[in-house]
Amino acid sequence: MNLKAERGAATRDRVLAIATRLFADRGYDDTSIETVLQESGLSRGALYHHYAGKEALFEAVLEATERSIGAQIVEAVRGIDDPVETLRAGTLAWIRLAGDPVIKRIVLLDAPAVLGWERWRAMEERYSFGMLKAALQATGAIPAAFLDLHAHMLLAAVNESALLVARGGDHRTAEAAVEEFLRRLLNP
Repeated sequence: MNLKAERGAATRDRVLAIATRLFADRGYDDTSIETVLQESGLSRGALYHHYAGKEALFEAVLEATERSIGAQIVEAVRGIDDPVETLRAGTLAWIRLAGDPVIKRIVLLDAPAVLGWERWRAMEERYSFGMLKAALQATGAIPAAFLDLHAHMLLAAVNESALLVARGGDHRTAEAAVEEFLRRLLNP
């Protein structure tokens, strides 16, 4: 990679880290481009060279957060051979991650409002839905004709459960209740 490309990648990474922190701490509405510029030390032109605007920056932050979630879920199921247990461990990992302030604010609370439900859902399908569908398929319990339907229904239940945990005042109690529900739901 040439020096210019390396600098560009480093700048994008630095801006994403700053924007992730700001969006998580303040939310989308209370994070201004001016604050990102001030904290990053970039000029407006340099920022807009990498991101078309605040919404594009938020979408890049969301995309990076979704990749991170996917990697953490993959790590949570590493070494599990039983497909049903893999499905259970992956969904429980997502529920635990939902309590993380960055994930809670960016993925669950702000993303649907900022991007709109359809764009947010499309991104969820690229990440969460694909993993969930593959895990369901691996169990062999769902006929191929019903795989999409079951995956959508389970994703809805898991995401609603994650929202309950994320929005709950008593985070630990909500997480424990949702984990028990998912254990029962995913018990073959």
